Amino acid sequence: MAETLVFRAIKSTERDGASKTKPLKYIRRRIGQHSEGFHESGKKVSKVNLEVSPHRAVCAVRLMRIELGGAFADLLNEKGKGSGSNEMGYVERTLGFRTRPLDDRDLRLVTDIVGGAIRWRRYLDHLIASLCHSQKMFEGMEPLLLQILRIGFYEIVKLDMPPYAVVDENVRLAKVALRPGAGNMVNGILRKWFCLRCDSFCIAGFLEGDDRAKARALATIYSHPVWMVRRWIKQLGQEVAEKFMTWNNSDPHFSIRANIVKDFTRADLVEQLTMLKVPHKLSPHLDDFVRISTGMQIVIQAGLLKQGLCSVQDESAGLVVSILDPQPGETIIDCCAAPGGKTLFMASRLRGQGVISAIDINEGRLRILKESAILHEVDGVINIIHADLREFAGNDPVKYDKVLLDAPCSGLGVLSKRADLRWNRKLEDIEVLKKLQDELLDAASMLVKPGGVLVYSTCSIDPEENEERVEAFLAKHSEFNIDPVDRYVTRDFVMKRGFYFSNPVVHSLDGSFAARLVRSSNDKFSLPNQ
Repeated sequence: MAETLVFRAIKSTERDGASKTKPLKYIRRRIGQHSEGFHESGKKVSKVNLEVSPHRAVCAVRLMRIELGGAFADLLNEKGKGSGSNEMGYVERTLGFRTRPLDDRDLRLVTDIVGGAIRWRRYLDHLIASLCHSQKMFEGMEPLLLQILRIGFYEIVKLDMPPYAVVDENVRLAKVALRPGAGNMVNGILRKWFCLRCDSFCIAGFLEGDDRAKARALATIYSHPVWMVRRWIKQLGQEVAEKFMTWNNSDPHFSIRANIVKDFTRADLVEQLTMLKVPHKLSPHLDDFVRISTGMQIVIQAGLLKQGLCSVQDESAGLVVSILDPQPGETIIDCCAAPGGKTLFMASRLRGQGVISAIDINEGRLRILKESAILHEVDGVINIIHADLREFAGNDPVKYDKVLLDAPCSGLGVLSKRADLRWNRKLEDIEVLKKLQDELLDAASMLVKPGGVLVYSTCSIDPEENEERVEAFLAKHSEFNIDPVDRYVTRDFVMKRGFYFSNPVVHSLDGSFAARLVRSSNDKFSLPNQ
């Protein structure tokens, strides 16, 4: 799974690795024919407008790319492709003009506003729709105009920016990017909100209705899909569900892992963070990890990631590697490896002795893993395999000491970092994923030696993807038994059956799950000559 941030800028979810991101011309077409930067022929006219706020122009285009173009929000927030001077190129190609260059403050605002506008989209849309003349007016609103309004409402309601300045800046953007009438609409709606404030838009009263009405109200208050809210209330109760949603709407916290293979220790990382004046804390769970809540752009700009001295990886993912417990000299297979965060961490634990076979169906993401392995100087112990695990397992005669299946999942445990994921997931996705998870578990089990270890993990908090999948697997595979994880993580991460679970609300980490299963050493099957 993609728990490590890497430098890539397009969404790629096709099984063959092909991009699903829509081209800029599609986004421009959805904006409408009013963009003043393009002739009817579609030929770009280069313009510079120094009156338009650069961070707002970039925010509007990013939000368009995420909602209409399929780009990943977390990837666009990285200092690589899709930020800095590159971002202004996107603005010019999409809107037809450039503004002044982005400075560091602008970049921070872009990150805050884009992430916040996505998280709070349902709530912001409720406010906007309440101020429109009719629901039809809201539903027929041009995509770019809607994004500009979302930016304005987020800046006023959540960032507490001066309302009049926000109104003036967003009106100017709408007039230049669209037309004068669009600016007038932005002016009218934002000023109407400022005059009325929130008294006329209170949602709390709906909490007194039936369960469906209550779920809809909570979904609006906390800006989550209704199906997700109803599911969590049923599974967790309303109080815990609200805590989960509050966590998902909070600013994401990050952990950084020092790359000891390059003789860059946690102490070295702490020294660098101190020099860069980035606030940090040591991880209480993992020796190589440091926590930061702000300053990620500073770390990225300092080049620590590009040099392979460290990587961004949540501690919950690192704890899964601790549960697998890779040791020098072992043969390990990572069954859904790309883009390779756990693979790289496991490789660093081998200390140059042993082999990790990294298999994935997505060839493009495997290329990222290969490049990262070279950068982190662990490519000598990583063997890249492009294949579908379900086909590969039946044809591979090799059996491994340890097998990690970090299965494709709903990602419901990482919604704090993946702000856009909540809107891309549907309830029916979980049923499809459960079937895939069962198939992959069956395939992964075929690769385990007698006496070997199989670790199944997800970045989901949903029991149907976690313990229920393991219980269903054990019902069919009597040759496997649960190996409690309390030898590898502290007791507060251990569930009743000996599984691992990181709870975002309790542990302030991404939500994740892992089960450590051991194959009986007496299990009879014919081992190939190795």
